[in-house]
Amino acid sequence: MNKDLYVVLMAGGVGVRFWPYSRNSKPKQFLDVLGTGRTLLQSTYDRFLPICPKENILVVTHEEHAKLVREQLPDLTEDQILAEPMRKNTAPCIAYASYKIRKINSNAIIVVTPSDQLVLKEQDFQEVITKAAAHASKQDKLITLGIKPTRPETGYGYIQYIEAKGFIKKVKTFTEKPALAIAKKFLESGDFVWNAGIFIWGAQAIVEALQKHQSELSDVFEDIEKDLGTTNEKASIEQAYGQCKNISIDYAIMEKAENVHVCLGDFAWSDLGSWGSIHEISAKDENNNVIQAQALTYETRNSIIRGGEGKLIVVQGLNGYLVGDFGNVVIVCEKDKEDQFRKFVNDVKGLPNSTEFI
Repeated sequence: MNKDLYVVLMAGGVGVRFWPYSRNSKPKQFLDVLGTGRTLLQSTYDRFLPICPKENILVVTHEEHAKLVREQLPDLTEDQILAEPMRKNTAPCIAYASYKIRKINSNAIIVVTPSDQLVLKEQDFQEVITKAAAHASKQDKLITLGIKPTRPETGYGYIQYIEAKGFIKKVKTFTEKPALAIAKKFLESGDFVWNAGIFIWGAQAIVEALQKHQSELSDVFEDIEKDLGTTNEKASIEQAYGQCKNISIDYAIMEKAENVHVCLGDFAWSDLGSWGSIHEISAKDENNNVIQAQALTYETRNSIIRGGEGKLIVVQGLNGYLVGDFGNVVIVCEKDKEDQFRKFVNDVKGLPNSTEFI
């Protein structure tokens, strides 16, 4: 096991596309979405234990969810839970973790990953991460993980690479969520992969990239670096985040840097970003329905039906719907219209008692 390997689990999202199952008080990374007995956060943590010392795993989350992290990952120390005072997207989150890790170990290789993805072939995943970490140990590359596409998916970002021998390849372009016609062309070309949002790099490499391409952001964290790991950390982070702009690591660094590479993976992956993705990977009945409830279905197919204990759900005549009973919210809607869920949540916020439902 590599003592210089560190893993950063990003657990700060609110899971709007999984509303009303995912709520502000308990977003999807803290839920047992797949019915395995482990939440998505716990499953992600478990995935890295065979290759990373548990004391080298950090979780970045919003401060309102730090307690949930402690409950679900009791092996973590307080210093391994990085509580953000406000959500400012992934670039500040990654800068916070990277500066903190670099202060601990300047030779660190860092894996940054969302905490709410699915990986079925975990051993294959671990082998890819280990190989990528070896390449990143020279502190001269920013490596991202690309997934071999199986269909023209419009909900994922794509990475185009320059074909070359070897495990890692130079990145040519990034494309966010293309239209279907373009996604089909990407698949036909053979030099595009899905962007998994998982990064592998040396601590020094990412800090140098921040200094070069996001100097305002790096200046903020360099000013407080002395306080990281001390009793002054919380106060300094509150001040720092007030100065950070809201920006993703993709826009901040990955689309600007010249030393960006991709390593290819093929290990049955899903970002679990929508109800449609849950339907895709779940067990289904003879009508292609995912049923996680006591239910009777008639002339219903390609749907998800979920309900609480002690309730019977009867569904007739639906195709491609989510029918769900989630506490104080019942929802019936087309499961594949991801953008609608943001509209639902925004509309709920306009209700006088909105906090009860989101």
